[in-house]
Amino acid sequence: MALRKELLKSIWYAFTALDVEKSGKVSKSQLKVLSHNLYTVLHIPHDPVALEEHFRDDDDGPVSSQGYMPYLNKYILDKDAFRLWCLFNFLSEDKYPLIMVPDEVEYLLKKVLSSMSLEVSLGELEELLAQEAQVAQTTGGLSVWQFLELFNSGRCLRGVGRDTLSMAIHEVYQELIQDVLKQGYLWKRGHLRRNWTERWFQLQPSCLCYFGSEECKEKRGIIPLDAHCCVEVLPDRDGKRCMFCVKTATRTYEMSASDTRQRQEWTAAIQMAIRLQAEGKKSLHKDLKQKRREQREQRERRRAAKEEELLRLQQLQEEKERKLQELELLQEAQRQAERLLQEEEERRRSQHRELQQALEGQLREAEQARAFMQAEMELKEEEAARQRQRIRELEEMQQRLQEALQLEVKARRDEESVRLAQTRLLEEEEEKLKQLMQLKEEQERYIERAQQEKEELQQEMAQQSRSLQQAQQQLEEVRQNRQRADEDVEAAQRKLRQASTNVKHWNVQMNRLMHPIEPGDKRPVTSSSFTGFQPPLLARRDSSLKRLTRWGSQGNRTPSPNSNEQQKSLNGGDEAPVLASTPQEDKLDPAPEN
Repeated sequence: MALRKELLKSIWYAFTALDVEKSGKVSKSQLKVLSHNLYTVLHIPHDPVALEEHFRDDDDGPVSSQGYMPYLNKYILDKDAFRLWCLFNFLSEDKYPLIMVPDEVEYLLKKVLSSMSLEVSLGELEELLAQEAQVAQTTGGLSVWQFLELFNSGRCLRGVGRDTLSMAIHEVYQELIQDVLKQGYLWKRGHLRRNWTERWFQLQPSCLCYFGSEECKEKRGIIPLDAHCCVEVLPDRDGKRCMFCVKTATRTYEMSASDTRQRQEWTAAIQMAIRLQAEGKKSLHKDLKQKRREQREQRERRRAAKEEELLRLQQLQEEKERKLQELELLQEAQRQAERLLQEEEERRRSQHRELQQALEGQLREAEQARAFMQAEMELKEEEAARQRQRIRELEEMQQRLQEALQLEVKARRDEESVRLAQTRLLEEEEEKLKQLMQLKEEQERYIERAQQEKEELQQEMAQQSRSLQQAQQQLEEVRQNRQRADEDVEAAQRKLRQASTNVKHWNVQMNRLMHPIEPGDKRPVTSSSFTGFQPPLLARRDSSLKRLTRWGSQGNRTPSPNSNEQQKSLNGGDEAPVLASTPQEDKLDPAPEN
């Protein structure tokens, strides 16, 4: 707006210059000439019908400034050419004649194309700017007329309509010239009524204005921004989502965006405006323009330094060649001097005899001249030595430069080899990872088989433990049975010994009884005459003998290893007494029965 006012002042000066009578009015024909000149200068298509239509109520008389200025604002200053002219003045260099460097043209084209939501590549921009490169080489950039011709020619439209391009230029004009950081619709909560109303917000570095509609004709309020303000994100409530607030020193303004992305863009833009106020900057794009200009100057200084270094090296090379030529000239002069000296010496020798006295003075002069020439030759040789030293230094510098170049090439090769090695390592790691995964799967299968085998071994061990317990129980029972058998054997042995003793005794008695009593024989006194020998005792012993005989017959019918061992143990390893007693016992069986 400030630039527009400055332009209006300039046009006002032209208007006042046409007002010769100082009445504040200028004739319509003069205004037509002024308008036509403005159209021509600003490259705006001339529309005389609009001028006639605007001033149709006063065709015959003069036209005042109150009637011409609205026409000027509507049909001239609101056109795209004026906005492009303002953008050119803003981005042009601060030197006369005004030009816009290719970097700024590229920046502006990117801004306009991004406003139209179009993607542009670096190759397309270079192709677009290459058409103006030949013209820009002479002046270092584009003039305002070349800049306007670039947009009016339609080469940057890429199939986009004029209306879309005009809206994009207007948006970029607001952003760069009017310092509009962001604009759009937001829901704002009232301070007194606490209701939500949709407003059109326009953010500038110093304030946040809101209007009733996007035409920005009816301003509903302004939120001043300073370094003490802040913006915060609020949680969703009261049916509103994507809420945030702007806190100033006197009031808190609550707002709601359409989505999360819009809220993030608005909060970032407001924080940027607050940061600009804290840093004391009034315009973001002026600061960015200054930074871009400083970067260009740094690039230009680096380029100039590089060119100066190349020029210095070239001068050193030329100086080296010149010194070599001088050295060759000195060597040639030395050879000529030596040749002349030789000729002079020969001439002096031929004329020495005739002109000895006359030539003595000349000889002295020649000797002085020779000494002078030798001194001069020594000086020349010293100068040549210095020049050779300088040449060696230059050669060493060239060698160091070549070594540095080789080191850089080697570093690049090493970097490439390291990158290839990293790639190979990554491939090997992937292969090892696959092998580890396979080993892990095999280990899991092996663990499952081992678990199954472990369970089977546990079941088998449990079964074996049960079998062992049963065997131990059977062994215990066998031990108990053996103990009882041992006790029975001991009892049988005792009975057998008793029976054997009884059998022997009864054998003696029976032998005695078997002899008949003859007349005249005397019965010897025996133990049978004692009261202890009674028939009932014989019956008792006979019954025990029968039981022993029956037990022996049963043992003969069912022989077993245990019974044989027991019989051997009972007989003391000898079975003869028992067998011998058996017939006698059979013979004695009927006796008790009778």
